Amino acid sequence: MSRPIVIAAGGTGGHFFPAEAVASVLAERGHDLVLMTDARHGKRETGLFKDRPQYVLDGAGVAGKGLRGKIRGVLALMRGMIQAHRVLKSLDAAAVVGFGGYPSIPPLTASRVLPTTKRPKMVIHEGNAVLGQANAFLSRFKPLIATSYAAVAKLPLNAQTTLTGMPVRAGIEALYGRPYEAPTDRIHLLIWGGSLGARVFSEIVPRALAELPVAIRGRLTVTQQIRTEDLERVRLIYKEAGIEIEAAPFFTDVPACLEKAHLVIGRAGGSSVAELTMAGRPSILVPLPIAASDEQGANAQALVDTQAAWMIRQNDFTPPVLTALLTDLFSNPEKLEHAANAAHHCARPHAAAKVADLIESTLS
Repeated sequence: MSRPIVIAAGGTGGHFFPAEAVASVLAERGHDLVLMTDARHGKRETGLFKDRPQYVLDGAGVAGKGLRGKIRGVLALMRGMIQAHRVLKSLDAAAVVGFGGYPSIPPLTASRVLPTTKRPKMVIHEGNAVLGQANAFLSRFKPLIATSYAAVAKLPLNAQTTLTGMPVRAGIEALYGRPYEAPTDRIHLLIWGGSLGARVFSEIVPRALAELPVAIRGRLTVTQQIRTEDLERVRLIYKEAGIEIEAAPFFTDVPACLEKAHLVIGRAGGSSVAELTMAGRPSILVPLPIAASDEQGANAQALVDTQAAWMIRQNDFTPPVLTALLTDLFSNPEKLEHAANAAHHCARPHAAAKVADLIESTLS
């Protein structure tokens, strides 16, 4: 039996989806896989890991918390490290691979206290333009670091980095290279935000769209992720404004939503930015203001610098500001087409395979 590769990932989809994409490539290449994750989502009942070994470990974040919260978080991480160490002793893993966020800390840290002959190779993936706090902690162990951006702030000196891009799901990867057609009649606007970001978009975007010129409103078809408790209120605003709306708390067919979108409004997490560039879609990005190191701001700025996107900080994200920008863009569709082409040139396809290549390079 071959030595397994441990995938350490959990929490939000922004950390887990890239991990699953890489794991799919490794599975196709014949590797045995084990998932170590956190309790927020627990064991995966669907997808690649459904029928593979899974271990749910204790853990909690510490960023942005008060003293008591930090203490509880550290204690939970220590319990997770003990649990991971027990498992790793029996697995004889060939490599342990982390994808950022606190769920990666217990398995990767525990792997460093195994006997030298049993110690697996260590690889981490950084999805943002700023090294995340979990990966910054883990970088002291001198892992190989796969990066999504050519320039990543806060990397330690002499870090061993390889530019791979951000792994995305197969359905998103399939959008790469498909042509973008600027709107001529109907305008398809996609608003996504994730569980942390949907509310601000539900508050601001409908009011901004309702103030657009009538000629533009009549051409709009909006697809928007909206929290369940806000659905009725938001739908009413769109109905009164005469705007066609498809709203849901979660969209399962994200590739289809992206493919038909002429413009996307959303956060600037690493996975979201990678999906936008893979699909070659222009975007208005509103970075999450509570991000520990403003990594979303750095991600958004990387697209702004190439003219692939527009960024509005949340403090400035008001209906009048958004209405003015959207009026300009929808009145001048060549600006959207230019941004779409720029986004396409920012894409880094086949990232999952490149990360898998890096992992395999440590096994020889």
